[in-house]
Amino acid sequence: MVPLRHLAALGLRGVTLMPNASLRGWFAPIILGVAVIGLFAAQTYLRSTEQAPPENREEVVFWHFWGGADRAIVEEVAQRFNASQSKYFVRPIAMPGNNLDLKFFLSVTGGDPPDLLNIDDPVIADWGHRGAILALDEVASEEEVARLSSWLFPAARRLVTYQDRMYGVPNGLDIRALYFNQTMLDRYGLSPPQTIADLDHIAVTIAPPGQSTPYQQHGFLPDSRRIWAWGPVFGGQFYDAATGQVTLTSPPIEAALDWMASYRNRYGPSEIARFRHGDQSLPGKTFPLFAERYAVVMDGQWRVRDIRAFQKSQQAKNEPVTQFGVVPLPPPAGGKPNAGWVNGNNFVIPRGAKSPRGAWEFIKFWCGFDGHETEAARTCVAGGWIPVSPSVVKQPQFAQFLQDEPLFQTFIDLAGSENQYPVPVIPGAPFFNNEVKNVAESAMASPTKPNIPQLLEAAQIRIQSHIDRAGNLSR
Repeated sequence: MVPLRHLAALGLRGVTLMPNASLRGWFAPIILGVAVIGLFAAQTYLRSTEQAPPENREEVVFWHFWGGADRAIVEEVAQRFNASQSKYFVRPIAMPGNNLDLKFFLSVTGGDPPDLLNIDDPVIADWGHRGAILALDEVASEEEVARLSSWLFPAARRLVTYQDRMYGVPNGLDIRALYFNQTMLDRYGLSPPQTIADLDHIAVTIAPPGQSTPYQQHGFLPDSRRIWAWGPVFGGQFYDAATGQVTLTSPPIEAALDWMASYRNRYGPSEIARFRHGDQSLPGKTFPLFAERYAVVMDGQWRVRDIRAFQKSQQAKNEPVTQFGVVPLPPPAGGKPNAGWVNGNNFVIPRGAKSPRGAWEFIKFWCGFDGHETEAARTCVAGGWIPVSPSVVKQPQFAQFLQDEPLFQTFIDLAGSENQYPVPVIPGAPFFNNEVKNVAESAMASPTKPNIPQLLEAAQIRIQSHIDRAGNLSR
């Protein structure tokens, strides 16, 4: 029988997790009907594609979600690690598709989890609280964990810390900033935004309110999903860790949502919905900034390489080259500079892993900790990823990358800021994340002028009830 942790071929799409159930309660009804059948069906496939690890090597089974070009980078990192020592052998297994978490818990329940897992959802606290993953101090010494904590960027450390214990290590950060089309701004005599007032001025100059015909361009439109970024920019927090209380009704969060909803009041919810729908119709999912649908767009560091490719294509066609720039999210008066929302891809070690120490050594190699900074710089350059430590940023190879891609420097500066915050790392975080985005969407899409204090208060009550229940679940 093929081990569960090798089941890259197991397909479980369309199955929804029940987040408040116990581990065995989640999966007992489906173990016999799905796992056994899946194991049998995949057995021939896996035997034909897997290669046994070299003799005297301890195998480290690593599940990840990357595909395409990124999958090749992952496999190359594993090859470099395997060649760097003779004790461990990492086997990366791509787990594409939906419900990676369900596949993971199937393996946990079956007693055969992978040794290492990479995730990008805010589930660290839920899994740590239930004992599904190991805290780092269960794998490494206290001294080693303390050094790691100091070595990481503050934003990276926050992503994986629950109740003062680290339950994983990010291998890359995702941070949002404002990209702007400088060529388009120049056409209107505008400068890149440094404050919220500047951003509003760009919006009304390029798309004056009250236009009788459909808009072909907008200076800027807020995205309701990015309330998580604008809250800290306005000086707010969504959760008070000291009291365990949700703080959606705090004045800064209300001010942030008021500002976002001002665009709904200015242009109308139907116009915003129409224009956003048009973004999705661009050929090949073109970045809307390239099509000059906007002058300013919030997006992540991965767009730097898209911009470089777009400019090279213009050069190849002998077209004028559009100039772009990037700035941090601009704060209002009394807000915070270099603030926003951080996310990332996180390594976690499942409880019951057969080679937790091997997993830990691979984590250090990939992320650059404990003398592996040069290797991590190489990996980050290959993937266009934000390093998780300033020590990696200082490596010559990454310094050259920043010289070649100067727009990326803004994201490095933001990674080192104390004002970048993830979704709160608490049990119930996925629900918290979705509810906050839902309330922002309600405010932006409301057919009548929204009562924002009322929306926030109702959401706060729902979220508080949910996270209280999630936090009380026994392991």
